[in-house]
Amino acid sequence: MCVVLATATDAQQIKVGSKRFTESYVLGEIAKKMLENAGFDVEHKQGMGGTIIVWNALTNGDVAIYPDYTGTVQQTILKSKTPMTAAAMRAGLVDHGIGMTEELGFNNTYAIAMRREMAEELNIRTISNLKYHSELKVGLTHEFLTRKDGWEPLSERYGLQMRPRGMEHALAYIALNSGDIDVMDAYSTDAKLGEYDLTVLEDDMEFFPKYNAVFLYRLDNDPKAISAVRELAGQIDEARMIRLNIEAERTKSYPLAAGLYFNEAYGGTTNEPTQLPSSGVAAFVSRILPLTSEHLMLVGISMMLAVVIGIPLGIRASQPGLLSKFILGLTGIIQTIPSIALLAFFIPILGTGVKNAIVALFLYSLLPIVRNTTAGLQDISTQVRESAAALGLEPSAQLLQVYIPMASRTILAGIKTSSVINIGTATLAGFIGAGGYGELILSGINLNASDIIFQGTIPAALLALFAQFFFDFLDRVVIPRGLRLEGEG
Repeated sequence: MCVVLATATDAQQIKVGSKRFTESYVLGEIAKKMLENAGFDVEHKQGMGGTIIVWNALTNGDVAIYPDYTGTVQQTILKSKTPMTAAAMRAGLVDHGIGMTEELGFNNTYAIAMRREMAEELNIRTISNLKYHSELKVGLTHEFLTRKDGWEPLSERYGLQMRPRGMEHALAYIALNSGDIDVMDAYSTDAKLGEYDLTVLEDDMEFFPKYNAVFLYRLDNDPKAISAVRELAGQIDEARMIRLNIEAERTKSYPLAAGLYFNEAYGGTTNEPTQLPSSGVAAFVSRILPLTSEHLMLVGISMMLAVVIGIPLGIRASQPGLLSKFILGLTGIIQTIPSIALLAFFIPILGTGVKNAIVALFLYSLLPIVRNTTAGLQDISTQVRESAAALGLEPSAQLLQVYIPMASRTILAGIKTSSVINIGTATLAGFIGAGGYGELILSGINLNASDIIFQGTIPAALLALFAQFFFDFLDRVVIPRGLRLEGEG
């Protein structure tokens, strides 16, 4: 094990990424501990998404290292249609400024799984047997649906006729166990295969390549950091990885599962149970406070930009002309883009993390502000406009002293609507490692832990309610009394 080489105050920071499934989280935590032991200040950006998102984060420098698999490097990253040696993969990765460690010691290949009782009832033992059962309901991870070694080439090789639907990996296990789907893709070291007593179908045509676990890292990393992670080569066999995954599922804690590898959390013997994560008010507060700070930062900055830019756009859109139609049309179109797609769109430009999330949230917040500002100004009667002009006010003075105050209630309502929507949408920032309450929600989904999901959803809902009450209070303080409805005071 590495020794500490630097103090916490002068340690270089390194960001470790991971994909959105248990094993990747655990391997990320193991790498984090190895780097901390080597004297680095380490941040683990958990569950950033699928391969393309985390790979782009690595090449953009948003993370310095993350766990992946040789089959994914070959098929998805380097897009090779033929088998590659480890040396050939490393040569291909060098062109991107990326290195690859030696194999960690286990092969986590893709697998096709079914409920054991259904597989036995239908006498399905191999993937080839599935071609006689096109009636089966198939749920697959979104990445597997589009991979070069995923569903389309698999179904062509085996002659499968089912029409799958995309699902989150952890949710697919729940759906399979409850009977909502009959077939799913899995990883051969998944803890839930044993937990739910699932049957893994034999890949009788040997379609899936080897998925030997490795770490990918930026070549411009500190050599000591690279050396620290490379110490993991050959140290984790398949049985051990399965045990670590089971520990993560049992304890609902990735750091504790990673601690099992270092023989720290269980007093030096593998027979003693790992200590469960601390619970109670103090533990919850210590966990939720930093996430609340991150969530408020995402919402606050994006909303400030939306107000500063949205109100002037709404003022311009309230005037006749093609430009006004363009402004309203563009903000409307942005609102129709799925939020995950918008986050993914900006990754090549802004990378993953906070900047990407703030820009996406800002764009989503524009429409209610622009539309309400436009509507509030357009609803001002002709008589009021004529009276303002008769007072001899300049156009700018008419806007600032008469029109905007009269439209203020409608404008404020747009800001309130935008803020409430923004708070909920900001939970999706967890998909790209931007933090906030979404980090808890995604972790809870992955672990099938409703209590962890609620730890993220309830604070988000409370924050949205607080925003609602705050703007209702602001309505009474800021809006001129004469513009309030009768009886509102």
